[in-house]
Amino acid sequence: MKKPIFLSAALILLLFGCDDKPTIEGLWLIESVKVGNEDMTPNARWTRFNADHTQESGNGKFEHSHGTWAFDPACKELSIVNTNGLEAPYDPFKVSVSKERMTWERVEEGQAMTIDLVRTNKLPETHGDQLLGLWRLEELTGTGKYFGNADQTNSNSFVFFRWDKRFVIQSDLGRINGVYNVHGHKSEVELIPYGENLDRDFWDIKFEEDAITLTLLNSEETIQRRFIRTNKFPD
Repeated sequence: MKKPIFLSAALILLLFGCDDKPTIEGLWLIESVKVGNEDMTPNARWTRFNADHTQESGNGKFEHSHGTWAFDPACKELSIVNTNGLEAPYDPFKVSVSKERMTWERVEEGQAMTIDLVRTNKLPETHGDQLLGLWRLEELTGTGKYFGNADQTNSNSFVFFRWDKRFVIQSDLGRINGVYNVHGHKSEVELIPYGENLDRDFWDIKFEEDAITLTLLNSEETIQRRFIRTNKFPD
């Protein structure tokens, strides 16, 4: 009489164990990417695997890839197809997955690639997402083509980073319009002003709570501009 009871209990434990088996379904943040010995981790990259075997991926609030996925649990191999991208001429990823973490491995162009992911429940923010909005000039160091110097600049100076990748700078030097690009791996922004008299340049971004400091790169002198976030254009 005891044997059937024991078998029933074992069956129940087995069924519950299957329910707890790790799955790749859900939203994952890419924590690190290594190609050979080089760190190639993108900023705020994520991927989402849906139960219907569709998938999306992107950086920050921007979704740039979508398609399908297939996972072979026997071989622990993951195949990803982006229907709006290029075909990847590589073998499927070898996958190890736990409840909260996952690792992908394969060889690309003769180099070992390892991608570590962590499960998340919300989309991350890129440096570009953090940069969006209106910023009032607070202080500056050094003389440059944007905002001049401390003697020329007043509290009405600002920079506006728009959602459509255009920027507007207003200061005593006048109004400057252009487009900007935020680096995909580092906290850097490229400003590309309209007009032949201004060249593009690159700035490091230091983020604080409701403040940013831009430091001109590849400059012999220190040129910095510190801004405070605001929701109203200066008069």
